Amino acid sequence: MEFDYYEILELSRTASGDDIKKAYRKLALKYHPDRNQGDKEAEEKFKQINQAYEVLSNDEKRSLYDKYGKAGLENSGFGFSDIDISDIFNTFFGRRTANSSRSRSSMQEIYEVDLEIIINLEFNEAVFGCEKELEYSYKSPCDTCKGSGAKDGKTSSCVYCGGAGQIQMQQGFMSIVQTCPHCYGSGQMIQDKCEECDGKGFMEQKNNIKISIPEGIDNGNRIRVSGKGNVGKYSTGDLYVRARVKDHDKFIRHGDDLYIEIPVFFTQALLGESIKIQNLKGDDLDLNLPVGTKDKKQIIFENEGVKNARTKKKGRLIAQIKINTPNSINDDQRELLVKLQNSFGIKSGQTHAGDDGIFDRIKGWFS
Repeated sequence: MEFDYYEILELSRTASGDDIKKAYRKLALKYHPDRNQGDKEAEEKFKQINQAYEVLSNDEKRSLYDKYGKAGLENSGFGFSDIDISDIFNTFFGRRTANSSRSRSSMQEIYEVDLEIIINLEFNEAVFGCEKELEYSYKSPCDTCKGSGAKDGKTSSCVYCGGAGQIQMQQGFMSIVQTCPHCYGSGQMIQDKCEECDGKGFMEQKNNIKISIPEGIDNGNRIRVSGKGNVGKYSTGDLYVRARVKDHDKFIRHGDDLYIEIPVFFTQALLGESIKIQNLKGDDLDLNLPVGTKDKKQIIFENEGVKNARTKKKGRLIAQIKINTPNSINDDQRELLVKLQNSFGIKSGQTHAGDDGIFDRIKGWFS
């Protein structure tokens, strides 16, 4: 999606160079990945902030951008897909040294240490909570090659980047640093692959854990299990268990509220009877129909919904009435219904408006 660099840095188009630097410093620190670990939105925001600063802090690029937008930059040979945003950040905050690229790449994991898996839950399991045993696969460094992917753990410096893990490319008037595409930033090359892991540097392991599913978990919610993710060379990640909740054949969940459709015969609705319905647990509830209950009327039962996983407050059970009418009637039933109709002063063959507001309601159908 296209975004405006000035809006990203929260600046006007007349912002000075100092304004741009101040805005970048503030936002880059706020959205830096080290402060927002595991937050994908913050990570994306950090990338946008760096890209915006890369353009607006350069007079030539800013001029092109102001005149022609992003397309003007691309047509002039300026590209951004390969920019190392951490280089921009480190240079701006004075953290870059001659060996910074090498030290950073040497501490780089070859795979994401955080791990996400899906757990399928029955509707009632999600609402009332339960205990679940899970078996899942995770990555850990190969014992044979110590995670290097090389036979006997022996590697050599990458001949393309000289072991730096990064290479410089010239695009137009600008020199751009990007991750070495040959060693993928590690600075090392494998001569002979480790036979145990086929050069990947890691092995797949199995693990079994028992987790508690809290009451009220909803579809798409995640449970974090600390220290049970992938095992890296330098750190161990967390396991995130994402809930996938099956639908119920009678109840529909919306937030903490439960909805159920209750079929009611038209005579019950007219008479205003009291009927029994069941909540999700199977307990009986008394549903008192007002005389002349209309189709789709909703009757609310407080504290009969889902317990909120955070506040522990219960939602509502909302019973929506569905009026059922017979498809056919016999002669005796017809005679009784005609008498009932006549008792309301309604003659056969005539329309019955019901109230003076019917015309306004019909107009509302088309608005």
